[in-house]
Amino acid sequence: MTSPGRLRESISTGAPVLMPGVWDPLSALLAEQAGFDAVFLSGFALAGTLLGEPDIGIIGQADMADAARRVCAAVPGVNVVVDADTGYGSTSSVARTVELWEQAGAAGMFLEDQEWPKKCGHMEGKRVVERDEWLSKLRTALRSRTDIHVTARTDARAVVSLDEAITRGKMARDLGVDAVFVEAPQSLAEMETIAAAIPDTVLVANMVEKGKTPLLTPAELSDLGFALIVSPLSGLLSAAKALGDAYAALKNDGSMRERLGELTSFDDFTELVGLPKHVANEQLDR
Repeated sequence: MTSPGRLRESISTGAPVLMPGVWDPLSALLAEQAGFDAVFLSGFALAGTLLGEPDIGIIGQADMADAARRVCAAVPGVNVVVDADTGYGSTSSVARTVELWEQAGAAGMFLEDQEWPKKCGHMEGKRVVERDEWLSKLRTALRSRTDIHVTARTDARAVVSLDEAITRGKMARDLGVDAVFVEAPQSLAEMETIAAAIPDTVLVANMVEKGKTPLLTPAELSDLGFALIVSPLSGLLSAAKALGDAYAALKNDGSMRERLGELTSFDDFTELVGLPKHVANEQLDR
């Protein structure tokens, strides 16, 4: 079964699918080790880790495609959904994005309706394109794909209104997308309204710590009607805190000797990144 097929099968079971955010092979391996069978390659996380920049449209198609190839290769048994932002240009660019994402081995993609340069969905100052422009990009993605799972994301809630976001979500559903993602609802009541207004499709919930949307568990979201759940920044924000603490301790103390319990062991790390496999291959080659 293809990776998109595996993702659809997971969703079809009725159990909520929770995807942590990743940004490189190491974070993907750690997510796999934790037991996740689906992850989300986040544009926000990639902008911060690859370039040290905010998620304001600086990461481009080539950056995401390269990261997708590396992540998908590192965890071939994991369904990797890859952020595609706005598709990076015209409908021709959208078609190329679909091709690159499928070549990388992505299970799915998110395609949004912001104007370029886009911003993180929980930042202020976003703008959205006209409905027809976004719908045209979605049609192109659906027509161009071989199998990839396509999620239609709208940021119209913050820019126009919740009603407009719901209208766009319905229009995307009617095109035949695999899932609809209304970004950044600001209350439980708004989430209930979205779920009631857009039935008969897979709904996506985005759980951003200290963001605009209430943080709910997968079970709570499933009860509301949301089946595909993204937690895009949990790992990134945790890693940034851990790195900051470790570097501060190293600067202050000159050594991590008194903090070894806070570190992954050398042997555990080399096992995570596959050293035993390489050692075994070298022995076979002798």
